[in-house]
Amino acid sequence: MEYTKPALSYPQQADLLLSRGLEGDRERIISALRSVQYYRLAGYFHPFQNPETEQFRPRTSFEDVWTRYVFDRQLKLTVFDAIERIEVCIRSRLANVLAMGFEDPFAYANDPAALPYMNPEARHSFLEEIKKETARSEEDFVLHFRRKYGNEHVFLPVWMAVELMTFGSVRRLYKGMEKGRRKAVAESLGIEDAVLVSWLDTLNAVRNVCAHHDRLWNRTMRMKPKIPKKDSRWSIPIRIDNGALFGVLSICRYALRIIAPTSQWHKRLAELLDKYPSIPLREMGFPEDWETSPIWRQG
Repeated sequence: MEYTKPALSYPQQADLLLSRGLEGDRERIISALRSVQYYRLAGYFHPFQNPETEQFRPRTSFEDVWTRYVFDRQLKLTVFDAIERIEVCIRSRLANVLAMGFEDPFAYANDPAALPYMNPEARHSFLEEIKKETARSEEDFVLHFRRKYGNEHVFLPVWMAVELMTFGSVRRLYKGMEKGRRKAVAESLGIEDAVLVSWLDTLNAVRNVCAHHDRLWNRTMRMKPKIPKKDSRWSIPIRIDNGALFGVLSICRYALRIIAPTSQWHKRLAELLDKYPSIPLREMGFPEDWETSPIWRQG
């Protein structure tokens, strides 16, 4: 089918929304659309609309939609902060395991045996990406290394290289490592290797949602993290579902309690939820009495 819909001006977009039953000041809606593109807001319209007709439910105001957009924007900043802390910790622990496990600080690049679960094609792609990141980096430690050692070394020592990797490359590095070394990293977080693999996949996906400013608050997780089966805190008295955002938030809370015990992240999240009481927590996967979960209890 050929797409024949014409482009609409901001006033025409506002008129379309109003014609579908959305309540609100026309000029206010036009002003908002100038700042936030129609199709970025569309994901926030849908819960208020009839999916077949796109008509808004009675008494749906533009402010109802806008509140969810603003909440989601602030939620993404909060989640991104937690993932950043976790990512930095994982980088540190990977670098330590590899640095202490091999005499050669360049073993990840020089010795295929350092990454036995990374096939040759994947390893080539991985190293090429690191070379590109190194070449374009303006970090002081990279510039210093180039000036002093660049005539001898294409790659950085592993403890420098991990700081330039994308989160995707960090995941690939972890998955490529020998199982005993992966186990050491996972056990430092009190979980199994397979669980940490799934967490890295999920957190990377959520990080990308935050970085690209996509809708997060009621997103169904396509990349579902594993829930530790041997740890009853994840199921008693509250079963934490891995298919909704609450599962990801629980992973962040759990990890931060270990890597940053004094973090007040969970309190900032609670304050955000209190600030927006109209947000339906059930659509984020929050169960009843979620605060009674040992993962979330204070202390």
